[in-house]
Amino acid sequence: MACPLEQALAVMVTIFHKYSGKEGDKYKLSKAELKELLNKELPVFGSQQMDEAEFKRLVNDLDHNKDNEVDFKEYACFLACITMGFNEFFKDGPTKQPRKK
Repeated sequence: MACPLEQALAVMVTIFHKYSGKEGDKYKLSKAELKELLNKELPVFGSQQMDEAEFKRLVNDLDHNKDNEVDFKEYACFLACITMGFNEFFKDGPTKQPRKK
């Protein structure tokens, strides 16, 4: 049985491939595929939370090689940045639990 972190990594990969390749390169997310992924899997970043200009800025920031698509490395960097933001948000929260030794 996989450990929770292994499961989380598998979900990250599986979600990418669930949306990539619906149009064009099966190893990259088009803008439409990325928008669908965000709306369904990460609604805090979906179209309900950002307008089209903000979405274009996000894609531009993610698309390091400027091919107008988001490959797995760019997607993984995005998730890492979100995870760091979540860590900053929760680390000083009121429900902070003491660390177990």
